[in-house]
Amino acid sequence: MININNTHAFQAVKSENISRLQELDEIKQIHKDSNDKQLSQIMTQVQSFLEIKSIDNELKIEEVQDFKSFLQEIGYEGDPIGSLSQEEAGELVSEEGFFGIAKTSERIADFVLLGAKGNEETLREGRKGILQGFDEAEKLWGSKLPEIAYETINKAVEMIDKALLEGGFSILDVKS
Repeated sequence: MININNTHAFQAVKSENISRLQELDEIKQIHKDSNDKQLSQIMTQVQSFLEIKSIDNELKIEEVQDFKSFLQEIGYEGDPIGSLSQEEAGELVSEEGFFGIAKTSERIADFVLLGAKGNEETLREGRKGILQGFDEAEKLWGSKLPEIAYETINKAVEMIDKALLEGGFSILDVKS
């Protein structure tokens, strides 16, 4: 015999769980939208930087050329950053975009991993250098960096730590 009170209680719990799952999905979407908005703002700031015109135009042109050269060196082959729409810029920093967390952290880690060629000391120094550079970038920024920067650097460091472990080394620097 089925107890009607238990059935109602079960349905209430089931309904509450579904409601919580929907709330969780909404929170995830809000977080994703927030990250996308931050990324678009960053790209807009880069675009604004590239579009700045000043009396010292020669210096600005040189800075823009340096930035374009940097983009080519890291393998960016897309349209000029300054000519992208906000949507196109957002795609570049999306999860699978050229400047997204996965691809950027991979480029950062590969720089260290390829240069170290499995050497423990070089891996450790490269890891240390990445973290020091990140700290300097944070100071130059003047405040906390956008969350994507922290996620990217953490993923790059994880890749280096994995290489240390795979090389038979401890991820803890035991030297004093």
